[in-house]
Amino acid sequence: MSYIVAVHGVGNHTPGHSPEKIAAERGAVWAAQLAAGLGAEPAAVDLAFAYYAHHLRAGAPTAQGGADSALDHLGPDETRAIAQWVDALALPEATAQGRLTVPLRAAVDLIARRFSLDGRLTRLFVATLFREVTAYLSGPDESARTAAREQVASVIRAHQPRVVIAHSLGTVVTYEALHAHPDLQVELLLTLGSPLALPHAVFQRLRPAPRDGEGTQPPGVGRWVNIADHGDPVAVLRPLKTYFPGIDLDLVESTGLFRFHGAAGYLGSAATAAVVAPYL
Repeated sequence: MSYIVAVHGVGNHTPGHSPEKIAAERGAVWAAQLAAGLGAEPAAVDLAFAYYAHHLRAGAPTAQGGADSALDHLGPDETRAIAQWVDALALPEATAQGRLTVPLRAAVDLIARRFSLDGRLTRLFVATLFREVTAYLSGPDESARTAAREQVASVIRAHQPRVVIAHSLGTVVTYEALHAHPDLQVELLLTLGSPLALPHAVFQRLRPAPRDGEGTQPPGVGRWVNIADHGDPVAVLRPLKTYFPGIDLDLVESTGLFRFHGAAGYLGSAATAAVVAPYL
């Protein structure tokens, strides 16, 4: 049993290493980052890491080129999802000549400027993000989605945590895993930088499907808290509680932590510490 199960977001795939090794290493990093925010020693944070990224990359072609060409190797599904994301952000510069008419690379560069991000790294991150989102939600078959979801569910079942902390795409996988296994009981679900409400690319594809424009809290969850930073362009639309009324506390704040949607800033934030501390 562990008090916390952590579920990662995008960009965590590490080829050439076993899933068990990656889970142990990433779990130690998350524990240290949480401990820093809590003012505790890493050993005091009892955490198990649910690693699923390898299921989304099984059989996928190796990306060619570097950050500058990352967007050039995406397929139509990924390109469409990025266009839907840009549309959801409603950047005036991107819609001045009509919705979704700006070329992909130019639109991503607009986002980088809008959020004061490095354009080259933003292109690489966006390509990674939507490659994995698409692999999970709209792959050619259900095998990757099912395997990732069941991996997360199996770790939760094995450790019976009081708290599940999920970041980025991990919030989507966890949401579906807990719905698929309503017997799993979690006192606190903490979602960080969640794209659950992202129109078309994510929200309408969820299982179970939203009804009347609303998603539902997983049945085994006692309390659901969501944290999104004002500077996080992935955590759209906000507030998340508008689309998931079962959320008990939805924090949208400027924490001054941002390195483009990274988990580290969220995990070490005062908001996360305040939410998690009562359960430890």
